[in-house]
Amino acid sequence: MKAGFLPKLLFSPSVFLVLVCVYGYIMFTVYLSFTTSTMLPTFELAGTANYTRLLGLENWQVSLSNLATFASLYILIAMVMGLGLAILIDQKIRSESAFRSIFLYPMALSFIVTGTAWKWLLDPGVGLERTVHLLGWESFSFTWIKDSEMAIYCVVIAAVWQTSGFVMAMFLAGLRGVDSEQVNAAKVDGAKTWQVYLRIILPQLGPVFVSAFVILAHMAIKSYDLVIALTNGGPGRSTWLPSVFMYQYTFTRNEMAVGAASSVLMLLAIGAVVLPYLFSEMRKVKNG
Repeated sequence: MKAGFLPKLLFSPSVFLVLVCVYGYIMFTVYLSFTTSTMLPTFELAGTANYTRLLGLENWQVSLSNLATFASLYILIAMVMGLGLAILIDQKIRSESAFRSIFLYPMALSFIVTGTAWKWLLDPGVGLERTVHLLGWESFSFTWIKDSEMAIYCVVIAAVWQTSGFVMAMFLAGLRGVDSEQVNAAKVDGAKTWQVYLRIILPQLGPVFVSAFVILAHMAIKSYDLVIALTNGGPGRSTWLPSVFMYQYTFTRNEMAVGAASSVLMLLAIGAVVLPYLFSEMRKVKNG
């Protein structure tokens, strides 16, 4: 038996399962998006009719609008908070490891747990508003989760709380890799702290910014469990995202082909974010 045969034999079941259960089902979903499938899959082709119908649906337009609001705020706030926390912790503060653990802890929770916890916290009847009323401030009102105009911001708050610690860890690792000689030289020349960060440190964190953006963007596009646990897509359609649309049309409204078309567009959106980053990293490795 050749020496390289045993590792291939051990890895082959995993490779087979990935090929079938990941890439195989992706191809099947793409195929379904071009059929007339409703409650159950059919093999009658419909061309691009499902994509045409999908792009004309008001529910899909609402989902895209909500995604634009959620993703832009989520990515921006999480990156700013993550960078700010990383800079604070990088000041060699006391109990640094304890603070890192505290900020990273939310990432250890599932989005279902996060959504449920924030749902209780933001519920006017049992959460923050109720607690403040019991403390004597009865005029206080915080009903965003019940307001169709503000509910999407509740999803942003919960998502930022979940992932800002992870972004902090990424930026902290980047800060620890900054060339200290350049920083010390700038300080000797009389540069102020904000100038050091703006002109020396932040430019060296470019790869971290890109990595954080890619991770947060793909998480925003595929977000589903957090929304369902927190708002269940409501009030009305105010927190529908493309993932919620896909589930509703595939399993609730029995329009499997339209739901498959929406999932294909989500996959393309994630690919547009992730693939350029992967190719860039592979090129860097190849070029040494």
